[in-house]
Amino acid sequence: MAKIAFLGLGVMGFPMAGHLARAGHEVTVYNRSPEKAEAWLGAHDGHRAATPREAANGAEIVLACVGNDDDLRQVCLGQDGAFAGMAKGSVFADHTTVSARVTQELAGIAAEAGIGFVDAPVSGGQAGAENGQLSVMCGGAQPDFDRVQPVIATYAKICRLMGPVGSGQVTKMCNQIAIAGLVQGLAESLRFAEASGLEIGEVVEVISQGAAGSWQMMNRHKTMAEGKFDHGFAVDWMRKDLGICLDAADDLGVSLPVTALVDQFYKDVQRMGGGRWDTSALIQRLRD
Repeated sequence: MAKIAFLGLGVMGFPMAGHLARAGHEVTVYNRSPEKAEAWLGAHDGHRAATPREAANGAEIVLACVGNDDDLRQVCLGQDGAFAGMAKGSVFADHTTVSARVTQELAGIAAEAGIGFVDAPVSGGQAGAENGQLSVMCGGAQPDFDRVQPVIATYAKICRLMGPVGSGQVTKMCNQIAIAGLVQGLAESLRFAEASGLEIGEVVEVISQGAAGSWQMMNRHKTMAEGKFDHGFAVDWMRKDLGICLDAADDLGVSLPVTALVDQFYKDVQRMGGGRWDTSALIQRLRD
């Protein structure tokens, strides 16, 4: 069992930290709004810290799952940041989906302090976090990965080292690029079925058994048909992720035409007031 700090108790971090506590690790949590940390302590054994530095003090492994590049810098850097409280030889693993640029920046600062760094973004959404079935894609040095992998396995169905620091974030970009086009295709298919007078459940029962089948189809077709989107991965976060993908593609000189188009469709959903809706809300755009 390890002494662990977990920074960020959103819809993903809250259950992930909970799995660690239930597994018997000594967990200290930090959240920008202390109410969530108090709620977590009401459900799990552990400790709460007032700053990332305090949470990281004495921890062998520090895990973070926050919002974006700036949020990650905020919990890592400065006199109250996690790096200031971490000892040489400890490892920082970041579950946030951020740019490979900030990952490289923070990994360099960590290395100067003798701290290991693993970028470890996740896929699987809120349900995957709650059920301990996340896919975790990592970048970093093998010894650092070997330190954090058994801990991450507490809430992951797969955790793989993809290459040096930044490789996890690039792999997550591949994930989001693939999902963007898939969800738009599913939305169009279901809207076409709906407009044709077919029953969506029956259509999905048939076509899901063939080449069109996917996780999104099986897990989202009912809520898409019912127009219910108050769950899952928010459109606002998907746009943040797709922006990272498109920026990286520009740097690489790679064309992502479908991703760019679907990003604009999500912008339409935001204008409809659906920024916090699940990403499957693309179908609602086709209905209005």
